[in-house]
Amino acid sequence: MHTAPLSAEAQRQRADFYGRIGQQHMTPLWEVLGALVPPQPRTPVVAHLWRYAELRSQVMEAGQLISAEEAERRVLILENPALRGQSCITQSLYAGLQLIMPGEVAPAHRHTQSALRLVLDGEGAYTAVDGERTTMRRGDFIITPSWTWHEHGNLGSQPVVWLDGLDIPIVRFLDAGFAERSERPSQQPLRPEGDALARYGANMLPLDYQPRPAEPTRVFVYPYDRTRASLLAIAQGQPDPHHGHKLRFVNPATGASPMPTIGAFAQWLPAGFETQAVRSTDGSVHVCLQGGGEVRVGEHSWRFDENDVFVVPSWQALQLRADSNSLLFSFSDRPVQQALGLWREQREGR
Repeated sequence: MHTAPLSAEAQRQRADFYGRIGQQHMTPLWEVLGALVPPQPRTPVVAHLWRYAELRSQVMEAGQLISAEEAERRVLILENPALRGQSCITQSLYAGLQLIMPGEVAPAHRHTQSALRLVLDGEGAYTAVDGERTTMRRGDFIITPSWTWHEHGNLGSQPVVWLDGLDIPIVRFLDAGFAERSERPSQQPLRPEGDALARYGANMLPLDYQPRPAEPTRVFVYPYDRTRASLLAIAQGQPDPHHGHKLRFVNPATGASPMPTIGAFAQWLPAGFETQAVRSTDGSVHVCLQGGGEVRVGEHSWRFDENDVFVVPSWQALQLRADSNSLLFSFSDRPVQQALGLWREQREGR
């Protein structure tokens, strides 16, 4: 619909009106409606790829500059290039590379933000969650649910690096963040290693356990060898044209996401396989754990190798091509969007 141009007098009257209502802390909706209610997502987030081989030396340098105890968490944040200074990789998610050196302990604390860890490099470290330790092995997906005590330590001889993913921007948006430091750097062991996986991750549950629908999983480690074995088993069948062979991690007791704010996924792409374009409203963070290939996000394309991290903004088309058998891990805010009835996906050719 076309409207006649405003006269100079009409423009002056509107400007005067806007100025007067501005003094009452009001603004006209019709001036901003298109930006507030767009026809499709207009995210400020941009696609980007971080090459681990180029970043590793800087991560290790941080280990010489500050101790894990002094930093509390020695992390280099992966900031989206379009959101510098906001400590986020998408508008709803945070990501960073955390380092712990041999003999160190990153002291125990807890916070309302939910966190995941994806082990990338080195061995000999552990994470403890509410009194139970798990040894960190490459590719393991480890979570620390909201308000659970957790610390990290390194009993080995190698530096260990993992990717952190948290819902910090979501909690910050809701003004719901709390944090607390423990009086002791390490928790007292309450259960042997593997207890939670045996109780809650073996298609059985404690007799009197009745989880609430949105309760985070009691399984706080999803071992990489199990993830890879599951993907290889389903890879005997035909791949989905848009996703290859892709599974989502769940709370075994409920079938819901392991955490209510962050969804996590594992994907197997056979050598030479190329996905058809797919886009969805959940901006996502991807990590290559095996193999390599090419990723195309909208008009951008990069080659990716093991341990590389890339971000796919909301509603931008994603295509992947595997040069060799490849395994990718990813996470997003999909559970939040699905709970609110907002999540949407569009697959090319449908």
